[in-house]
Order: sequence, then structure tokens, then C-alpha cells
Amino acid sequence: MSDLGTAGSGAVLRLLLDGQPRTRAELIDLSGLARSTVTGRIEELVAAGLVVPSGEAASTGGRPPARFRFNPSARLILAADVGATHLSVALTDLTGSILDRSATALNIAEGPEAVLSAVVRTGRALLRKARRSVTDLAGTGVGLPGPVEHSTGRPNHPPIMPGWDSYDVVGRLSRELAGPVLVDNDVNIMALGEHATEYADVEHLLFVKVATGIGAGVISGGRLHRGTQGAAGDIGHIQAAGHTEHCRCGNRGCLEAIASAAAIAGRLGVRGSVDIVDLVRSGDTAATAAVRQAGREIGTVLAACVSLLNPSVIVVGGSLSQAGDSLLAGIREAIYARSLPLATTDLRVVTSRSGQDAALRGAATLVLQHQLTGN
Repeated sequence: MSDLGTAGSGAVLRLLLDGQPRTRAELIDLSGLARSTVTGRIEELVAAGLVVPSGEAASTGGRPPARFRFNPSARLILAADVGATHLSVALTDLTGSILDRSATALNIAEGPEAVLSAVVRTGRALLRKARRSVTDLAGTGVGLPGPVEHSTGRPNHPPIMPGWDSYDVVGRLSRELAGPVLVDNDVNIMALGEHATEYADVEHLLFVKVATGIGAGVISGGRLHRGTQGAAGDIGHIQAAGHTEHCRCGNRGCLEAIASAAAIAGRLGVRGSVDIVDLVRSGDTAATAAVRQAGREIGTVLAACVSLLNPSVIVVGGSLSQAGDSLLAGIREAIYARSLPLATTDLRVVTSRSGQDAALRGAATLVLQHQLTGN
């Protein structure tokens, strides 16, 4: 897939990604490329196994024209979601559909060598199970729980990742895995995954992850917005009005120190998101009230984001989003109370449809977009 970013191959393949078989003539009309160029690109894609013949179209006189379709199983993508306390790894096809996966508890504080070795080990095990080899990989996408300089894939002063700052994640994984390695912040890849699989027609979307920490991924004009240093969407460290609690970043009153699952668990005397969700689902009034109030605090910050970015959809994901309507109700309450009516006229505030798959699908999307566009 190394040449898919070229103007011809990428353009032709993109026209087939929807799964609809097309003839050479149809691809020429849709792409605007010369007949000889389209014919050459189809031959290259067929030789690579990325495109296969798919019957014949109706004849308008003479020999019926051949149709071609995208072959999503020609190559595989390795997708890894590295969280603060977990590692999820999946194999996907070239549409981002998850074929197999593995999840395990793993602390990010164990350091890059331990964590990335686990990514490689798990990926190789999934490939063996699928009876495929490392050479079948089109690339690897990785999400990390901290700011990432996307151009290099290096973590950029991550607050909860000791030993990771400026670590060469791409170099480490590239030594053992075929294809390009793409690395981004975990919330960014969740935003990519949700947008690609559930809201592809939405131009402006904000994905908010509420879990051990709080962060947001920004889709603007249909594209992921990362900012200069890869820190766009770091809403967890915006100060919550009236609060002075210490935050692990070193500041006081950060939204994450007030409304994250870790903060709520500390106040309730439980271990984390799973316990909080269980309490809310069992009807515990203290837990329900705490989650709703956390939603209000998050919604107050998001109201400013609504005024600044004017999204049409805000998607709430992360482990705490499984606590039912309490979190979402608090977020909506604050957003609609504090935002101007014009900005919320068509705004939808919803729970993630992709759920736990958002990050893995986003990691796969990261690779596919890079292979098709070079970005």
C-alpha cells in the first residue's frame, strides 16, 4: 500500500471504498483522470490484491465491461488503544471493521518498553490466530492517554505517563511491525473512530471522553483538529469555576480534578468507573447525584466550547458515559442553560454509538487516512 497516497492510485481506490463495484468508464467519469491513467492504476491495485474483478456490467453493444470492487481483506491494520490502566489491541480489515481483539489490564506507568512490547506481542498473537503474517499489515495505529506530536508520534509532556516524554514510539514499533506506524492522543482517535463510523456526514463534531481523565477530540470541517502541539481539546485542564482542588497536572481547580471518574470515585470511596457505574445502575442516590453534578461541571466547560466551535453534535464517551442518563442530563442542563440559543438550535448531545470500539476504529482510520492521503 506504499503508493496509495499518489494522486492516481489513491483517487481510484477512494472511489471503490464504499464497496460499490464500478467499471473503468465509471471510474474515469468520477475521477476525471485519463483512461490510460485509470487503467494503469486498476492494474496496480489488482496486482496488489486491493481491488478484484466483480462480474460484468450490462452490455450496451459489444463485450460487457468488467466491474471492479475494493477488497478490504487484502491487508490488515493493527489498532492499539493504550489507556491509563488498560491495553486493547485489534486486527481490522481495510474498512476499519474489527476482525479480532484482545484486552488486558496494563498500567501506562510501567513505561514505554513494557507497554509497547505488549502491543507487539498481542498483535503477533492475533496475526497467528488469523493465520496471517506481519507482512500482511498495512500499518499500525496507536492511541496514547496524553498529548502526542502527531508528525513524529512522540508523546509531548504527558502528565500521567512517566518515562514516555519524547519517546520514539514509531521507531520502537517499526522495528517489529510492517507498514507505517501512526500515533495520536487517545481522545483524538476516539473522535476519528466515532466520526468515520457513525457521523461521516457531520462536518463539526466534538467527542468528549469522561473516564480516569477528561479530554475532547475536535472534528472541524470534517477533519480532526490537533492544534500546534497536538494539545487541542485538552478540556480536562480548563479551570472549573469556584474550585481549587489539586490536579495531577500541578494546577488547581482543573475540570479533571472535579468531574473525572477518578475524582468521583475518591469522593464516593470506591475504586473507579466500574464501581461508580454499578452504584448508579443500582439506584444509589449519592452516586447518581455525584455523576449528575460532574455532568454539570463538564457541561459548563463545554458551553464555552459550543460558543467557540459551534459543533452540531457532541458525543460523550469513555467509561463513565455508561452510567446511564445521569451524566448526559447534567451536561445537557449546563450547555443549554449557558449557551446562546443560536449555537444550540441544531445541537445534539448524545452518548457514543461506538462505545469501547471508538478508539480501535479510530486507530485503524488513522492508518487508512494516512495510506490514502499521506496525512
